[in-house]
Amino acid sequence: MSITTEKDLRNLFFYQVYVRNHTEEGTFQALIKDLDRIKNMGVDYVYLIPIHEIGQKKKKGELGCPYSIKDYRSINHEYGTFDDFNDLVSEIHKRDMKIMIDVVYNHTSHDSVLLKEHPEYFYKNEEGEFANRVGDWWDITDLDFTSDIGLWEELIDTLVFWSNKGVDGFRWDVASILPLEFMEEAYERLLDENPNTLFLSESVHGGFVSYLRNQGYACLSESQIYQTFDISYDYDVHPYFEAYLKGEGTFRQYSEEVKRQEQVYPDNYVKLRNLENHDYGRFSPMVNNDIEKINNWTALMFFQKGSTMVYAGQERLDNNRPSLFDKDLVNWDGEDISPLIAKMASITKDKIFSYGFHDIRITNQNLFVGEYKYLGKEIIGIFNVGLDKGTFEISIPDGLYKNEITGKEFEVKDGFVDLITDPIITWVK
Repeated sequence: MSITTEKDLRNLFFYQVYVRNHTEEGTFQALIKDLDRIKNMGVDYVYLIPIHEIGQKKKKGELGCPYSIKDYRSINHEYGTFDDFNDLVSEIHKRDMKIMIDVVYNHTSHDSVLLKEHPEYFYKNEEGEFANRVGDWWDITDLDFTSDIGLWEELIDTLVFWSNKGVDGFRWDVASILPLEFMEEAYERLLDENPNTLFLSESVHGGFVSYLRNQGYACLSESQIYQTFDISYDYDVHPYFEAYLKGEGTFRQYSEEVKRQEQVYPDNYVKLRNLENHDYGRFSPMVNNDIEKINNWTALMFFQKGSTMVYAGQERLDNNRPSLFDKDLVNWDGEDISPLIAKMASITKDKIFSYGFHDIRITNQNLFVGEYKYLGKEIIGIFNVGLDKGTFEISIPDGLYKNEITGKEFEVKDGFVDLITDPIITWVK
């Protein structure tokens, strides 16, 4: 884990935006008009998926994938100009938020500026052709970090370029398959430019780590990722989350894996908790659009130890995951759960959630029960994700307690509490 990582980062709330599909106009200027609403949810970081010019050679879809980048130092003309981007950065900062952009350093498009100017920086297959190593990413071609130190210098200089334009953080795409030494060097260089620069890792599922290593490719474990990155995706537990929702696993298995994180990661580890993002389907249909389950999972997402991310449209229960390759607008007409999100963002800003001792109670029910203790204070959360009925034994004194989420009171009697469909967070002392 980066020794500079502060536990306060666990209080952060990220809002992921795909500029192309966020508004009808699909521009930076149109996004600026939505910043007040975003701020009112309690967002700390506006995170934009790649904003650069997209390659056209072998592109996917009508407009191409934003992760197939033609020029790392460019702005996608669909979104506006550099002046428009500068305006966006300025307006985000005016609202006391920060901006994060994507770093896609595993590959470029087949017609990238870098490939044209420095073909020696790129991987070639056994036939001597530019190619990608794994997956069906046929619209991109991989970089080769062993080829020339000049590649490292070029990419790090590009990060400095964006940092000097006011970018506060970088989310590294498929960071697990990049050289650790390169990312360490990049981090140190960025800290020299801006000591508050944030590095977020999209690390990969454990199964994918094993798959790549079996194919003969280097792939970093989560423990290695934490040597450099401040925050890492929670993809280590994501397979258990998906398995439970699909009826292929139990909630107990998922809870045990989340609890395991407390035992295997550094004391200052920070996980990014999210129910959906651009790579996975929308969450609402995964629970049949059941608003009570959605409310419990949404509250739990914030309550879990770590920072939180919402993908634009999630707050309106959008069922459609916008295509990466085409114009495919977010549906803003669904039920609005922004008040719940704002409430949870406010509750979890308390230092107990960043510095407190966290424990998870493992049960055989579809309940997540967790607590935090810090400086004589204690707060617990009960999240009835399966909408179980009956009572639940709980180890807090009998009496009336206030649910901080709804403002309603509930009673603990003879050591038991009635299960309800509302998520519960309450101060014990």
